[in-house]
Amino acid sequence: MYARLKPLLFRLDAEQAHHLTLTACAVAGRVPGVPGALSTLNRATSAALGQHLWGYAFASPLGLAAGLDKNAEALGVFSGLGFGFLEVGTVTPRAQPGNEQPRLFRLPPDEALINRMGFNNQGLSVLEGRLQGRHALPIWANIGKNKATPNERAAEDYLAGVQALSGVADGFVVNVSSPNTPGLRALQHADELFALVSAVLGEAERQRVQTLRLLPVLVKLAPDLTGADFEASVDAVQQAGASGLILSNTTLSREGLSHANRDQAGGLSGRPLTTRSTELVRRAYLQTGGTLPIVGVGGVFSAQDAYAKIRAGARLVEIYTALIYEGPGLPRRINAGLLELLRRDGLTHISEAVGADA
Repeated sequence: MYARLKPLLFRLDAEQAHHLTLTACAVAGRVPGVPGALSTLNRATSAALGQHLWGYAFASPLGLAAGLDKNAEALGVFSGLGFGFLEVGTVTPRAQPGNEQPRLFRLPPDEALINRMGFNNQGLSVLEGRLQGRHALPIWANIGKNKATPNERAAEDYLAGVQALSGVADGFVVNVSSPNTPGLRALQHADELFALVSAVLGEAERQRVQTLRLLPVLVKLAPDLTGADFEASVDAVQQAGASGLILSNTTLSREGLSHANRDQAGGLSGRPLTTRSTELVRRAYLQTGGTLPIVGVGGVFSAQDAYAKIRAGARLVEIYTALIYEGPGLPRRINAGLLELLRRDGLTHISEAVGADA
């Protein structure tokens, strides 16, 4: 079905197609029986792919990256596609419209997207309402700061996110790496990052005591950090006591692109990030001695792509751009492919592959 719909969707403006698809998924998710039927068809059922991390069960190492369902509108459908977890957001304390349109661009020959969305979202109160109730799988809230909030007060926005969502989210992702909010990436500098993550972790611990919920806190870094800067940021995250790393966010690099949209401003995602993000996973895995769980994201289009990140050191992986190009059957195909790759390598569980190539 998606093979037939894709040419029609790609004739639309990328953001229009995104909203149309998300609305259709939201409506479908409210139809009685649809989420259950999807889950029965697509869910990962092999124990070989299951893991327990931070007190939660992950039926598959594959998750949905932040940005696709910012406001948790279509959780019913996404929960049934074969993912092991979902990440919603980025959410800011106050609703904001984001940057001017157009702000989302496809690069089909490069299997990539460029976005300069600017944390457009409906705010914490809306997301809190949508995350109420039992979750079919772990759901993380990706939290950020409002554009109008100066960096010296950024911690207030991140703490507000933890306070508002600690009763409904299954974990948090601290987003300091989007290139589309002015000054945000400065928060990745080691000293600022250590202070921010420490503050968020302190608030998460207070909320754990009150809510009796497990609240892992992960940090998402940019792929454009290099050398000593990357190592210092990883050290800061680990020394602060974060639960894990997500590597990586979108890039400002335009190396190797062929489509005319390569000149658009914003963060690049998709196939061009495959090698870079996998290398960052490997470097962080080696630097931390495999003691800090890593989520690999960037250019995962196949089971082999996901497996490469796992063998580089990722415990979990995420997709977003590939879902736009490959369609909703992709998670199921990746899960099946991962099982085949484990059998090929004589492994009985996905955890045996973590870091095997690092």
